[in-house]
Amino acid sequence: MFLMIYTIPTTTTTTRLSPLTLGKYRIAASPRPLPGGLFAAQVSIASGHGSASTARVMRFDSAFPTHDAAADYAIAQGIDWVHDTARQSARPN
Repeated sequence: MFLMIYTIPTTTTTTRLSPLTLGKYRIAASPRPLPGGLFAAQVSIASGHGSASTARVMRFDSAFPTHDAAADYAIAQGIDWVHDTARQSARPN
């Protein structure tokens, strides 16, 4: 008995991106396809655990030519948000 394994080529690939942890925040990009082969950037920023967890999702208007370009932009925006939040909490009132 022989087992035959076939590989089916696809024209599109779905890349699962690993979340980035920055301090207490988990930043995850999740680009989504747009009509015409472009991609929209969106990022999720989560913090906390269990019932004390919070998540924010930001979607951006710009269209990107590749999945990776949209993901890179989303991660950069998430990192900027975390840095801005840390800077604001460090300011004396």
